[in-house]
Amino acid sequence: MADDNPTTQLWLVRHGPTEWSTTGRHTSVTDLPLLPEGEKAARALAPRLADQEFDRVLTSPRLRARRTAVLAGFADATVDEDLAEWSYGTYEGRTTADIRESVPGWSVWDDAAPGGETAAEVAARLDRVVAAARAAGGRTLVFAHGHSLRVLAARWLGLPASSGRYLRLDTATVSILGYEREAPVVLRWNA
Repeated sequence: MADDNPTTQLWLVRHGPTEWSTTGRHTSVTDLPLLPEGEKAARALAPRLADQEFDRVLTSPRLRARRTAVLAGFADATVDEDLAEWSYGTYEGRTTADIRESVPGWSVWDDAAPGGETAAEVAARLDRVVAAARAAGGRTLVFAHGHSLRVLAARWLGLPASSGRYLRLDTATVSILGYEREAPVVLRWNA
């Protein structure tokens, strides 16, 4: 799991707020635009990232992530399908509280959504992102989503996808994964 180059870093940016992210509705394939305050938050990322040099910049195919990348100053970000949000199947657009009315105790981290992805399927996609970042070396910047980025961080650390539950991630935040000596670590989270 260790990288030959301990200067390798994976920078994570969660997209700006959307109507559904502000109300806790599970959003994967529904391609919602950023709210006006989401656009403002995405623009505010630009000065925070402007002085950084990145070897690769990737984005989820979803509009909210691509728009955040553009407003943050990375219009040329390469779309990577593996960065798409966790597919919630028939739970798309519903809140956890709503789902738990019919499925008590349901959690995306432990229970598959009908017609959606399992944690193992999401982990397999994001393992490819981790492997590519490590193989490329240097700094990779990605624009994506709450659950997928939490799984990405867990997989970077060598943990199961379900460990993402412990990594709260707000919209329009920057997190950095890297190394301390040979060990993969979280350098900054939810900043």
